[in-house]
Amino acid sequence: MISTIKINSEKCKGCSLCMKACPKQCISFSKQFNKAGYHWAVLEKENSCIGCGFCYMVCPDVCIKVYKDL
Repeated sequence: MISTIKINSEKCKGCSLCMKACPKQCISFSKQFNKAGYHWAVLEKENSCIGCGFCYMVCPDVCIKVYKDL
């Protein structure tokens, strides 16, 4: 079972709620800035993502999509 998430880098405001919600600590900040001037969230540990959807549920800007069983 392989799961992953996709984060819309242009909508993300770097609030870090997804990072705090991730039970596998797969998400971190990018080193770059988006057009709005924020470090956006990125899936750093792709093989660790279990597709739980916690990051999706806490994202206030609806930046995250969860893909399960790829």
